[in-house]
Amino acid sequence: MSTESDITPTAADRHHPLLKLALELGPLMIFFFANLRGQWLVETFPALSELGGPLFVATGLFMAATIISLVVSKIVLGHLPIMPFVSGIVVLIFGSLSIWLQNDTFIKMKPTIVNALFGVTLLGGLAFGRSLLGYVFNAAFQLDAEGWRKLTLRWGIFFLFLAVLNEVVWRMFSTDTWVAFKVWGTMPITIIFTMAQMPLVLKHSINLETDGEK
Repeated sequence: MSTESDITPTAADRHHPLLKLALELGPLMIFFFANLRGQWLVETFPALSELGGPLFVATGLFMAATIISLVVSKIVLGHLPIMPFVSGIVVLIFGSLSIWLQNDTFIKMKPTIVNALFGVTLLGGLAFGRSLLGYVFNAAFQLDAEGWRKLTLRWGIFFLFLAVLNEVVWRMFSTDTWVAFKVWGTMPITIIFTMAQMPLVLKHSINLETDGEK
């Protein structure tokens, strides 16, 4: 099994950008709508009642969708993207614990664990002189060393911010509010943050084909 490990994007990544996006966001959308229509799902598919309430049904479907997403990524793209792969492992572990113990705390803490893990990893890598973000965004950007260093620092801090934000939301608000924020809050915040990095990306972008000709 191979994961994305090269800063240079693969041909599959270039040819299937929308598929890659769908595979990463698809499980999250299924989680949201399954929680929203949990009672209907249980009435329509009685076997799902074995999982528990709406959130646990949504968690089970989230886990299944995550596995399918990773399998399709491996087959079509030829590798497992690092972020969805790590996130998928945490989803399976914490999702299983949530359903088994009928305790939604585990699945609610999953974003905290994942974001904190990414944040600490990125900032820790910088401490050892490694800009690890290139291994995550290899299909999107090609930057010089200074660009990757600055972008890695910003994303590391942003991931820690998301971890803290998730803790605040799930501890202070209802489950439905947390699920809605996980999809409709976290996603827009991440998009806005990503767009805010474009001046840095453009400033430090390099042309791989031009550099190769040189």
